[in-house]
Amino acid sequence: MATPGIAAGAYARLARITDPAAGLSKPAGLTGAGDEGPNFGKMLKDAVGSVVQAGRVSDAQSQAMVAGKANIVDVVTAVAETETAVQALVSVRDKMINAYEEIIRMQI
Repeated sequence: MATPGIAAGAYARLARITDPAAGLSKPAGLTGAGDEGPNFGKMLKDAVGSVVQAGRVSDAQSQAMVAGKANIVDVVTAVAETETAVQALVSVRDKMINAYEEIIRMQI
């Protein structure tokens, strides 16, 4: 079972992973008047942040259950939401890696 210290370390590592994503914005010379589309780095950072938040909620519910202050249904729901969020993030990561590998295989 995860202890609060292990969970805090995992959250800290995930937070460090999201910091470099802020640097994925457009280079200074490529900005234009109509180029105000979505920022990939921000979108990635938000996705990882939502997974981290789901994990925190799950941990809080688990700790409240141990203290006798939470319902088992709430704990199971929070854990299931976290599991789904992690699976979705891993799926997106796999798709990004596949796309990158396909781009690398393209002939110039």
